[in-house]
Amino acid sequence: MTQATLAGAAPAPARMPAQAPVQKSASSVDLARIRYGAGLIVAAFALLGVVVGVAVSQFSTASDVTAVVGSVTTVVGTIIGAFFGVQAGAAGKEAAEAGRAKAEAGRAQAENAARVALAHLEPAAATEVMKLL
Repeated sequence: MTQATLAGAAPAPARMPAQAPVQKSASSVDLARIRYGAGLIVAAFALLGVVVGVAVSQFSTASDVTAVVGSVTTVVGTIIGAFFGVQAGAAGKEAAEAGRAKAEAGRAQAENAARVALAHLEPAAATEVMKLL
């Protein structure tokens, strides 16, 4: 082959191995939770504002307004509390799973180190060590 032939030949494109689907990072998931939570709180305050306005315009006594607003506030507060409770539980679960994965990786590394160490021992000494484990 000549120099011109070699220069004109384009290298074959490198094939990329199949990649696993990209998962959202933990910070983007937390940011989404904060956004949804803030939106939920704003919507709850807007709903309570509308309920207070309607209650004040429809009822003449303070006890009637308090009863209507109190019943709506109870339901909205329960729903918002459940939302944030589920979010806190999900965040705790993610942290626990990350800790478990880290612990399993450490265990696997320790097992490999023990295997390598035992492989360097004489068979009789390795048998003695295995009996102690």
